Amino acid sequence: MSSTEDLSALFNKLGLEDVKIKEILKNKKVSNSFESILKESSNIEYPLDKTKRLLLHQLAILSKGETIPNRSLITEGILNDELNTSQRVDEAFKYVKANGESSTKEELNKVSGVGIVVTEDQVKNEVRNYIQANKSEIEEKRYQFLPKILANVRTIPELKWANPSLFKPIIDEELLKLLGPKDERDVVKKEKKSKKPAANTTTSKDTKKTEEPVRSMFTEGFLGDLHKVGENPQKYPELMVEHLKACQNRVQTRFPPEPNGFLHIGHSKAILVNFGYAKHNDGVCYLRYDDTNPEAEEDVYFKSILKMVNWLGFKPWKITYSSDYFDKLYELAEQLIKNDLAYVCHDTAEEIKRSRGIKEDGTPGGERIPSKDRNRPVEESLAEFRKMRDGAYKPGEATLRMKQDLSSPNPQMWDLIAYRVLNAEHPRTGDKWKIYPTYDFTHCLVDSFENITHSLCTTEFYLSRESYEWLCDALHVYRPAQREYGRLNITGTVLSKRKIAKLVNEHYVRGWDDPRLFTLEAIKRRGVPPGAILTFINTLGVTTSTTNIQVTRFESSIRKFLEDTVPRLMLILDPIEIVIDNVDDDFELTVEIPYKPGNDKFGSRKVTFVKTIYIDRSDFSEDETDSEFFRLKPNQPVGLLKIPHNISFKNYEKDSNGAITKIHVNYDDHVVKKPKTFIQWIPKSAKHNSPVKISETRVYNQLFNSENPSSHPDGFLKDINPNSEEVFKNSIVESNFQQVVSKSPWNVVDESNKEFNVVEDKETSGPEIVRFQALRVGYFALDKDSTDDKIVLNRIVSLKESSK
Repeated sequence: MSSTEDLSALFNKLGLEDVKIKEILKNKKVSNSFESILKESSNIEYPLDKTKRLLLHQLAILSKGETIPNRSLITEGILNDELNTSQRVDEAFKYVKANGESSTKEELNKVSGVGIVVTEDQVKNEVRNYIQANKSEIEEKRYQFLPKILANVRTIPELKWANPSLFKPIIDEELLKLLGPKDERDVVKKEKKSKKPAANTTTSKDTKKTEEPVRSMFTEGFLGDLHKVGENPQKYPELMVEHLKACQNRVQTRFPPEPNGFLHIGHSKAILVNFGYAKHNDGVCYLRYDDTNPEAEEDVYFKSILKMVNWLGFKPWKITYSSDYFDKLYELAEQLIKNDLAYVCHDTAEEIKRSRGIKEDGTPGGERIPSKDRNRPVEESLAEFRKMRDGAYKPGEATLRMKQDLSSPNPQMWDLIAYRVLNAEHPRTGDKWKIYPTYDFTHCLVDSFENITHSLCTTEFYLSRESYEWLCDALHVYRPAQREYGRLNITGTVLSKRKIAKLVNEHYVRGWDDPRLFTLEAIKRRGVPPGAILTFINTLGVTTSTTNIQVTRFESSIRKFLEDTVPRLMLILDPIEIVIDNVDDDFELTVEIPYKPGNDKFGSRKVTFVKTIYIDRSDFSEDETDSEFFRLKPNQPVGLLKIPHNISFKNYEKDSNGAITKIHVNYDDHVVKKPKTFIQWIPKSAKHNSPVKISETRVYNQLFNSENPSSHPDGFLKDINPNSEEVFKNSIVESNFQQVVSKSPWNVVDESNKEFNVVEDKETSGPEIVRFQALRVGYFALDKDSTDDKIVLNRIVSLKESSK
């Protein structure tokens, strides 16, 4: 047998990587079998593609150093693409080992399923049949049932010769249709081992911990594990010295949105991660507009982005624009060409895709072929690039591409485009430029210019990290550290700009800030406090996994925040007049009601009980036999909040349609009897400016019926809930509403959660800072459609539903 050096050279020639070669050489039986297998064929073309290398290695492992007669039948089958899966090789090996010299190619092909083709559609049909047959169990166990599905599908006889790589994507696709995206129900929580007390935590035999470190998303998980300033590696260490001087050894982050749309709930996590991490570490954060695509940018987006950052309680250290650096970026692009690391390419978009190995369906995996322009002389590329700059080419006729590594397994290293021609004026640079840098060229370099210590982005940019570092090193500039965390998604809605635009343009919603949407403008208008969003994200923490959260969990978090931070008022959606017959016309009883029972910070207000009041129509029932109804009935008195005695039914008045218009009652001031329940009420009194009439009370429900609207077979628009908005035109609120308006925002601080409190003001907020809890109805906020003589309310969230 050959020496280790000779085997290493042979395996290297085959195309194996050094790490894999070392692993094979550790096992003499396997390495010797591998060598003999390669000698069994005279038509091997070096190097071999990855699949064939892996299957030959598998054959060597099965052989275990033994001499196997007629094994060459398997080797040839692999090289001819007949035995093209692990299972076929397994079956072929069993056959040859059992039959030895009497093995025939015809029989081997038969037992190995050679020539049997199982299409992707056949796999889909079998997977769908399996899921349908086990639907109830899958719906109960959800994604935790995935391993069992995968194992069972592999045993379906009709799929024996299917490509195993098809199973997981198809199963994932079908589960997504059935269950929607993963959410907290699919997270298996592991019990944490008890930890030793931290250094700054004191304990004793007689007392519990007297001091406990403050825990938050910035001290644990992804953010807690980040490197310290100056610890990010550099190819050129001398650059770190200048960087530390420039950033003064402090954390510097950036929030870099594209100004081509409105931010949504997912962006709130990015804002908190970047601004919050800097603030937590006494650092600074830039708001940097990534304005490299003038065709899609509008002034309204620039303004909205800044407004949303401020609304969430953050002030940018500096506001910058990628366009601030266009001149510097252009100079570096020329430098890259001079370093022979970039070239002007005249391929069409389709030709570029094909050369990068992108198949017609948009997936990578095809053969990568260098562009015909890749090796053009430096001076020629430089001249062509200047012609691009000067307007000699139309869009699509020329691009500047980086000369990276086409042999890399990472698509972000396949000669990315650095500059393209665009016939569009820029909002800030006018018509100065005919060419604009791409995100892949701009982002890392501007991070470098601004001495960013932690370039934090979501995991879809994970593969970009390699090209990010490559470009910084290629231009000999400081290399910031890109680190990736999981994005935040909310189920039961759509966040795509294209889909929201369709909802807006086709008038399914009132606009981009419709309270049923999950743009930040919409969430703000709905009345959700910014502190509720930050607190919610903090409870989720930051990891490298995408976080899919149900809308109901988000709303539960908002409800908890509002419960502790807003006053209470009596609001009636559908009022009916109540006349108390047995009191005088000038009867008055003033009661004091706390704005928030149990919390003195809110204070109290006074409400006057008079001869005529309003209650909600749903608080009266004509049915005396309804034993489950505990409010006012002909045979059942009811209590009024804070009023010492009950009221009891006397009679009612109806209109021509049979609808009750007025109810007459008695005030039972001579009876001391505890009622079955208490209901809210609002006085009718011109003297006390009561009630306050509401022009519109908009009660919002979920915009879509399902947790995954996009999976609807007829499109997401067919999943819209027709009852997502209910408008009440006759509702009223007690007169103290005006006091709540004048005192808003209340800014009640939660001492236990100071880091995520936001002190709102009327500059960064709007009418939605007027928030209150309407007893029994929900939490409400003033809508922007309100005027001095017209009140419009939005329901933020309903009250917590009872377990019953």
